[in-house]
Amino acid sequence: MNENPNLGAMQTYPYPFSTPAGTGKSAQPTGAGLALIAGIFIACTLAARGEDTTAQEEPLPSSTDSTDYTMAETNAAPPPPSLPYPAAAYGSKEGVPGGEPVASGEPRRFHYRFGLTVRGVYDDNINISHTDRISDYYFAIEPWVTLGFGDIEGRGGDYIRLDYLPSFLIFVDHSDNDAVDHLIRLEARHQFSRLTLYLRQDVDILNNANLNSFIDTTGQQANIDVSTTTRLNLYVTRARAYYDLTAKVFLSGEFDASIYDYTNDFINSEIFSGGLYVNYKWTPKVTVGIGGTAGYDNVDDPNPDQTFEQVNVRLSYEATGKLNFYGSVGVEFRQFDGNRSERTSPTLELGAMYHPFDGTTITLAASTLILNSGFFPDQDFQATNVVLRIQQRMLQRVYLGLSAGYENADYFATANGVSAPREDNYWFIEPSVDVLITRFLSAGAYYLHRRDDSSIAFFSFYDNQVGVRATVRF
Repeated sequence: MNENPNLGAMQTYPYPFSTPAGTGKSAQPTGAGLALIAGIFIACTLAARGEDTTAQEEPLPSSTDSTDYTMAETNAAPPPPSLPYPAAAYGSKEGVPGGEPVASGEPRRFHYRFGLTVRGVYDDNINISHTDRISDYYFAIEPWVTLGFGDIEGRGGDYIRLDYLPSFLIFVDHSDNDAVDHLIRLEARHQFSRLTLYLRQDVDILNNANLNSFIDTTGQQANIDVSTTTRLNLYVTRARAYYDLTAKVFLSGEFDASIYDYTNDFINSEIFSGGLYVNYKWTPKVTVGIGGTAGYDNVDDPNPDQTFEQVNVRLSYEATGKLNFYGSVGVEFRQFDGNRSERTSPTLELGAMYHPFDGTTITLAASTLILNSGFFPDQDFQATNVVLRIQQRMLQRVYLGLSAGYENADYFATANGVSAPREDNYWFIEPSVDVLITRFLSAGAYYLHRRDDSSIAFFSFYDNQVGVRATVRF
């Protein structure tokens, strides 16, 4: 099977905002978490002594080295897609938003790369508050490391890859807002003669009002549901299996597990789902599929647990070598543990990647999904979002970027007798410019404006940020 099931940047997953009231859990990292972090840094140090690689010459307009730059959403990090995509859709230069597709490179047993981004930012609403706007300057220190075996760049062959990005946030005047975020991702792919297996595990430890991800750490996404600085631990598992029945027909199996754990008085939840789809390679460029997904949503008491079933039709279309498109549409049926009648809603997932010219990348994605509210008991909300990203290289050393996104969050009751009047409209826009100074060093600046207009005034806010950054990488 030639498809690479790893265009993770083009799909959102439910990033609820949840936890039980009065859990009393400590906000300190566990011993296992500290051991994992220490192990990653030790492995990075050993790797630096063991191998020499050639650094890429493009800058890092974002804070990371991740390829998942093509989708910005209110989610911490996207999962692997459910659709089969042609391999040409996935190739991108590591760490270069808008990089052109590249080959997987020389097959080496061990790969590593690491670097550091430092940002200086002025933020006029650090707590995304409606009534108590506080401005401050802060510094973000963001080292990152990638370790792996096999085809970690092209992702078309077997590989295992680990990415780790901590963010140390230091405020000038309000040191009580100082925080450390941790983004950890483990990916693996293995192909047998007819069977291809893919696994991704994400661990996101977030300690501010933003929903940072490997896509972006500047704050494009905010936790608009709770609309305050908080601690959220997010654990997301995505597993995919693809099995060729014939030259044109193959099965795709899915398993997803998501744990949303707040360490203060919010509502936690755990979501598990599995699906099976039959796919047909209609032409070398078009693949269609149909199937279903079923899941269980365990929400903290006294909120009702939920079950859901989906029927979806999917399409993958490689129009040209420069344009790729995917889509998934269907319907979801959701039950609420006997607390209210069944709810029927549409499912939607659309995306496109376009490389019209050398050095130009345009990506567009849209989706709708149901999330648990972490703030309001007995309420969910349907989030519908669309995001556009444009990247343009000029004069070989200057990179212009534009990210813009919109989300509508429409709340509804999960139990009888509950009123759910809240509706939010959140949007952001972020232009940026970065310049390659040397093959190892880049510098740039960005401006971020984000705003949430809520039907409940307490949750409305607007925020402006101006940042400068420098990245060194090896």
